[in-house]
Amino acid sequence: MRRTAAALATVLTAGLAGGVQTAAAAEPSTCGTPADHQIAEVQGSGDTSPVNGRTVRVEGVVTADFQRSDQLRGFFVQDPTPDADPGTSDGLFIYSTAEVAEGDRVLVTGKAVEYNGLTELSPVTAVDVCGKGRVAPERVRLPLRGGAERERYEGMLLRFGQRLTATETYTLGRYGEVSVSAGGRLFQPTDGHGSTQAENDARRLLVDDGSNVQNPDTIPYTDPRVLRIGDSAYGLTGVLHYGFGEYRLQPTRKAHFANTNRRPNRPRHVGGDVRVAAFNALNWFTTLKERGADTAEEQERQVAKLIAALKGLDADAVGLMEVENNGDTAVKALVDRLNQAVGAGTYTWVKHPHPGTDAIQVSIIYKPAKVTPVGAPRSSEDPVFDRPPLVQTFRPASGRTPFTMIVNHFKSKGCGGATGPDEDQGDGQGCYNARRVAQAEAISEIADGSRNPLVIGDLNAYAAEDPIDVLTDDGLVSQTKRFVRPDQRYSYVFGGQSGELDHVLAGKSLSRRVTGTTIWHINSDEPVFLDYNTEYNPPEFYRPDAFRSSDHDPILLGLRLR
Repeated sequence: MRRTAAALATVLTAGLAGGVQTAAAAEPSTCGTPADHQIAEVQGSGDTSPVNGRTVRVEGVVTADFQRSDQLRGFFVQDPTPDADPGTSDGLFIYSTAEVAEGDRVLVTGKAVEYNGLTELSPVTAVDVCGKGRVAPERVRLPLRGGAERERYEGMLLRFGQRLTATETYTLGRYGEVSVSAGGRLFQPTDGHGSTQAENDARRLLVDDGSNVQNPDTIPYTDPRVLRIGDSAYGLTGVLHYGFGEYRLQPTRKAHFANTNRRPNRPRHVGGDVRVAAFNALNWFTTLKERGADTAEEQERQVAKLIAALKGLDADAVGLMEVENNGDTAVKALVDRLNQAVGAGTYTWVKHPHPGTDAIQVSIIYKPAKVTPVGAPRSSEDPVFDRPPLVQTFRPASGRTPFTMIVNHFKSKGCGGATGPDEDQGDGQGCYNARRVAQAEAISEIADGSRNPLVIGDLNAYAAEDPIDVLTDDGLVSQTKRFVRPDQRYSYVFGGQSGELDHVLAGKSLSRRVTGTTIWHINSDEPVFLDYNTEYNPPEFYRPDAFRSSDHDPILLGLRLR
């Protein structure tokens, strides 16, 4: 595959077939010179062509044309009379811009080579059009039957007759790519949904756009609406290609995605007389060119989206993560803008007594007309915390039952600087799991000493990982597990796999007072080109709304405290 290294990922310009092509015998060749190898003989049954490095002559029908300079600079051919070996592919990529069209029967002479793992002919010395023919797409399903290797279909025209669901759109705007999967979205193996990584990989399909253009002028799947993770299509049709270590479908027909994951314009009703939320604000910084906005324009775009999300939550107390650790400057700026939108004095904030030395801190904002702080805010000086928690007890303005918010942002899974027990242990929990376990143990002690504890925040641990087990073993109860359907229990998407990194856990006494919990899916399912950044994001897609206000979804719960 000839494309720039920057353009590696996955898109879905693949296609819903408007009916399967019917097989038809190709007309006899008029070239006069017979092929000296079948395509299957060139492909072979292994990863490397058995005729690698030799000049061969093959005959086949053109199934896909990607010859333009902004595409793959070649076309695919397939043998209309395949051999009887199911382990060999009958399709082949031809790296040539000779004038051909889909349906042409061609005789191609060229050198068989392995280009980054793809068997192709290059250079090509002759392409003769010898008539017309048709090849029916081979019907396949994911996962492939009997655990078949995808190598067996390399270069072939395929049709996936099943429903395939968008499970990753991270590079949709940058490279026009998408990942899809069978059986619905993919969940992280350590999120407790019963899947393994091998099973996820077998269900997944990368679908490319046949182009090496970065930041395309027209982003696929944005008309009449922008594609979301969870939308689905039937009958994806294209040729299976290989490049940059992965198999990918190059589309031959445009896909049409059904809107099977509609945008939630407001969070689900959670009841109660006090509403509490947890929200990772994606590096809300008032200092430019740090972790957040680079320019004043980006900062304005960012705060407009954050305010839209906070207005939509309409919570009486909100635990925030990823707020710039610059005293009260960043949190005050956010509260000031929020009050401009909802009314002067509606919100204020809790001053963090020990925010730590990290660039970001956790914060609490609240409505003083709805909840009243009881006692001074607390934190922890335990060195296990990179970002110390913020602990504040509240009492509802019209009730006597207090609750204690314990807001957290545990150590991330990134491996920078990880040594010894902090290194990746190969159990799917990433780096620094031992640190997160120690942080969870410290939080359990804080919760044990607090009245009606409510542990919330970005714990950087999926639902079935050790840190969550520490908290639940100590008697804290996951409120999303109580109230949210399993297929909706996710707040973050990484590597095309959804999972619950953000949690709300209540002490047993307070848990009996929780009236409902929801995860408001306004961010993780949305493509990144909708966020506040101006780099690579076409300006026509920006809206000052809640969608893609962050990369994490907020959680909202109701408490009955009167």
